[in-house]
Amino acid sequence: MKVNKTILIGIIFILFSGVIFITDIFNPIIRPITYLFLMGSSKGKDIIFFGLLGLFLILSQLIKKDIDTTKYLKISIVIGSVTLALGIFLEVLFRLQMGIKLNTIFASMTNSMSTTSILHTHLLKSILGEVLTQIIGPFIQSDINTGVGLYQYLPTFSFLVILLIPILFITIVLASQNRPWFTNFLLAFFSSCLIIGIIDGGMFATPSYVGLFGLYLVYRNGFYLNYIIGKIFGSEKLLSENGKIQPVYRNRDFSEIRYIFNRFLIYFVLIAFIALRFTVAFAGAEPDYYTVDVVNPTGDIDLGNISIEAVNYENHTNLNKTTYKIDPSYNEMALLNDLMTPLNNSCEYYTVSWNIYSYLN
Repeated sequence: MKVNKTILIGIIFILFSGVIFITDIFNPIIRPITYLFLMGSSKGKDIIFFGLLGLFLILSQLIKKDIDTTKYLKISIVIGSVTLALGIFLEVLFRLQMGIKLNTIFASMTNSMSTTSILHTHLLKSILGEVLTQIIGPFIQSDINTGVGLYQYLPTFSFLVILLIPILFITIVLASQNRPWFTNFLLAFFSSCLIIGIIDGGMFATPSYVGLFGLYLVYRNGFYLNYIIGKIFGSEKLLSENGKIQPVYRNRDFSEIRYIFNRFLIYFVLIAFIALRFTVAFAGAEPDYYTVDVVNPTGDIDLGNISIEAVNYENHTNLNKTTYKIDPSYNEMALLNDLMTPLNNSCEYYTVSWNIYSYLN
């Protein structure tokens, strides 16, 4: 593998990932940028993103002989979609086993606070977190949340789902071979977002949308993206290499309407998925009040200045539950953060009902 500009840029990104790991000096610069496509960027996400971005760029130069990269790109899209769907399946199964409503945020208070919901799942993250803790635990910084608090509640077969992630990684690397440099960068960027979205957020998370639909965009319209960039920068090499990746619907004697539909289909699919995300969020919302269920409290709990409208107690053989009805004027994220302190080490777990309307106030 001959060292070229793509490999050098990849090495720079990996080194930058290491710099982020050992220092916070660049956080004020990179965090506002990565926040846009990583959905609430954090130090852990930034480290993984730049590390994966560099690694994908380097590995895109691995194979020089011709392979069917389009086939592997399609496989990557399918595997990514299946993995995201299985993440939601685990969320549903986990909640059914625990007797928890689907439209709630679950917060484990054991082994550090960890939250998960169908709209933003951390279950796969907890599996990887458990594996990494066992292998490189001493090197994981305290401000990086690995989600291990959720691992104890997962079905025993859940670890099988994360086996799809290395398979996805391999197919993406194969899909990146012998492509123009601009396509390689797009695939590296979108693939990094997709893997982060699978681990942290799931099907309805922003990085998952960016990653999955980005790969689909390259599959459908990569030829036109390279053509535009080649024309803008006057890159004859990019334009000549671009001929190798003709879209499947081009030069097929399609009618103009059918051609336009094929070219812009991805945008219709993206709009449909965004609509699905908001439909689920609004359908599951409880706008009248927040329902907070605190399970197996260790003693009397004082929620401080949080406005409580009603309290109910339930005592069972293996479960004691205190249910609070809380003022709906709270922002959902603010309420989660405000509950963290009084409930820390004070219960086994608690759940909070959704209220997407709180973000509209």
